[in-house]
Amino acid sequence: MLDCLFVNWHVNPVLFHIFGLEIRWYSLLFVSGFILGFYLFRGFFRKENIDEKLLDPLLYTLLIATIVGARLGHCLFYEPEYYLGSWSGFTEIFMPWKGGLASHGGAVALLLSMWWFARHYGRKNGFDFLWIMDRLCITVAFAGCLIRCGNLFNSEIYGDVTSLPWGFIFELRGETQPKHPTQIYEALSYLILGLILLWIYNKGCKGVYRGFFFGAFLTGCFGMRFLIEFIKEPQVGFEQDMVLNMGQLLSIPFVVAGLALIVYSYLKKIPPTK
Repeated sequence: MLDCLFVNWHVNPVLFHIFGLEIRWYSLLFVSGFILGFYLFRGFFRKENIDEKLLDPLLYTLLIATIVGARLGHCLFYEPEYYLGSWSGFTEIFMPWKGGLASHGGAVALLLSMWWFARHYGRKNGFDFLWIMDRLCITVAFAGCLIRCGNLFNSEIYGDVTSLPWGFIFELRGETQPKHPTQIYEALSYLILGLILLWIYNKGCKGVYRGFFFGAFLTGCFGMRFLIEFIKEPQVGFEQDMVLNMGQLLSIPFVVAGLALIVYSYLKKIPPTK
């Protein structure tokens, strides 16, 4: 009787075609994350009297860092033998539209790019690396939610077989059994995390200090990622023989760093706002 409750998922990942190009749900949701982030940051800047002219270079920096970092993260962490093993594989590193983006690689690239941005623009405008990361993590939480919804439309990175009534049968991938919709699990966890952090910020950041938001985001985001990976299918072949998969191994340092940042924020007690 529960079989009727399973979701037969066969949504076309292509939204529409224009001039011979495919416009996918994933691409639309990916770009929407940056648009939402732009307006959130505009609100942060206005509230704390930061020059809004910095929004454009911030957006370009984030866009480039995210795409480059996520692409390199997938190629180097998950399939280095393919991308580094031949010239044809190597050239595909520069073709992100062929698929393969890793959030951990994007996270590392964002850290490096925001360190550069804070040094280049922060000194003149009165903010530092932790200040901007405390706000960026709120926008990233919502963007991550949208990206995971894009993964759902692509019928990718789903979970193991489940008997739960909300299991998804990903028909476009040839699946015949219901699987955990881990894309939805992650999307909801990121959405809830983003809403909580935004609520604390809008309440005047009472009881928290600089670095808290960033630390809480790293702990919550990658902590949930670590747990959800237990029910997620291996993304590449070598993960099948691992106790912890690559996603979990890469999440551990971020969780540790997040906890350390929370402790640091309460030890230093630097005001969270400019």
